[in-house]
Amino acid sequence: MKSLNEDLKTGQFKQVYLLYGEEGYLKRQYKERFTKAMLPEGDTMNYAYYEGKNVDVKEVIDLAETLPFFSERRLLVFENTGFFKSAGAELAEYVKEMPQTTFFVFVENEVDKRSKLYKAVKAKGRIVELSAQDEATLKRWVAGIVRKENKQISENCIVYLLNKIGTDMENIQRELEKLFCYTLERESITKEDIDAVCVTQITNHIFDMVNAVAEKKQKKALDLYYELLALKEPPMRIFFLLTRQYRILFHVKDLLHKGYSRKEIAAKAGLHPFAAGKYMEQANYFKSRELRLIMEDAAEIEQRVKTGLLTDHLAVELFLVKYAAAS
Repeated sequence: MKSLNEDLKTGQFKQVYLLYGEEGYLKRQYKERFTKAMLPEGDTMNYAYYEGKNVDVKEVIDLAETLPFFSERRLLVFENTGFFKSAGAELAEYVKEMPQTTFFVFVENEVDKRSKLYKAVKAKGRIVELSAQDEATLKRWVAGIVRKENKQISENCIVYLLNKIGTDMENIQRELEKLFCYTLERESITKEDIDAVCVTQITNHIFDMVNAVAEKKQKKALDLYYELLALKEPPMRIFFLLTRQYRILFHVKDLLHKGYSRKEIAAKAGLHPFAAGKYMEQANYFKSRELRLIMEDAAEIEQRVKTGLLTDHLAVELFLVKYAAAS
């Protein structure tokens, strides 16, 4: 990201940018910042936006060859086209010889680094992966936004907020805006404020349910289940997320036994680094054998629901009652 910020600061732009990765908020922010920096506000004559997998490459090249209209640049922005997975060969050849006045910004979720277009962009411009941010970065980011609003929040409250609403930056931004409105007349944001207005993500609800099961807090586990039902979550979706949680814990437990670090576990298990820490902590509540038995039992319960021997609502209830019961 440093290289992107430097280009924006100096105004010395590469002709082609590829922004890819799983952090949608950062991709959107940089896409908008580059658009504003490269073209005068309101310049629609020299701007084109292409989205999706059905972009006509010949049409793109025809437009890219057109001189900008009373401007020093023509900017073409592409989003989730799949060009870096397939069908980008023709564009790869064009990128090598494109006019000095034409600029491309590609925004993609996934790329194949072996593709011709990836190699062409790497040679001609700048490629930056915008991946999920780690806990320390997210905490600094939240603290910075709060400071800009002339408010205060403790580090413990930031961690509580992230645990409640998740690590998606778009969602964090929305929830912070709600907090700023709610605490309009006050300087400090508290845990009570977070509980009052912030929406708990279903995955965090599931996390809390598994914690309650591990701690043998049967009533709490059931209360969390009933809360999700009240939010119109289907019982089998809740059950699927519960069993998924146990599968992840089993995988994390195995990786911990093998001595992997949090960063390595996050990569191998496909988890956000912040979430990986929570899974590692939760995995300590269980023995590997216990997790395997839970998963086997879950598969049997699912089969009984499918064959009509159990209702979906009762199946989840029985599962929670069984495993949250005091030994």
